[in-house]
Amino acid sequence: MAPPPGLPELKYFTEYAFRPRRLTCHACGATASWEARVDGARLIGVTPGGTTDPFFRQPLWLQTRCVGRVLWAYDAEHVEALSAYVGARLRERGADRPTRAMFSRLPAWMKKADHRAPVLAGLGTLRRLAERSAPADRSDAAHPREDRPRPHRASYFRGGPYEVQP
Repeated sequence: MAPPPGLPELKYFTEYAFRPRRLTCHACGATASWEARVDGARLIGVTPGGTTDPFFRQPLWLQTRCVGRVLWAYDAEHVEALSAYVGARLRERGADRPTRAMFSRLPAWMKKADHRAPVLAGLGTLRRLAERSAPADRSDAAHPREDRPRPHRASYFRGGPYEVQP
């Protein structure tokens, strides 16, 4: 899943939810495209999170069971960022506002010190899955379900600020 070529660089990180996307499977040749829906003067985008791709609603490839939950990541870079955060003994806040940073939005079970070892082991499993490409290599946790944590969609009023609709 990637933006079509030729799009300008993101000016604001919130634009991610509204950018057109293209899906191409090199194994089977399947293709799909996604564009933000227009509703009057609003663009209706996606809200990242959950075990499905926010644009195409397909189950994520990188999923595994961990501490009685499903641990997931979008790609190898996401796995590495999560590993660095979970494995850190001292977690300092960055320049991002706390409510907008990815790490402050992680579920509490992932951030608990008692779960550090199993979560790092689960992230190791995701790291190995990221190197595979055959459908038979898919984790048993990677199957469709409707467990998106936030049911709302992001929306953008043309000519106005970004805001989230309930």
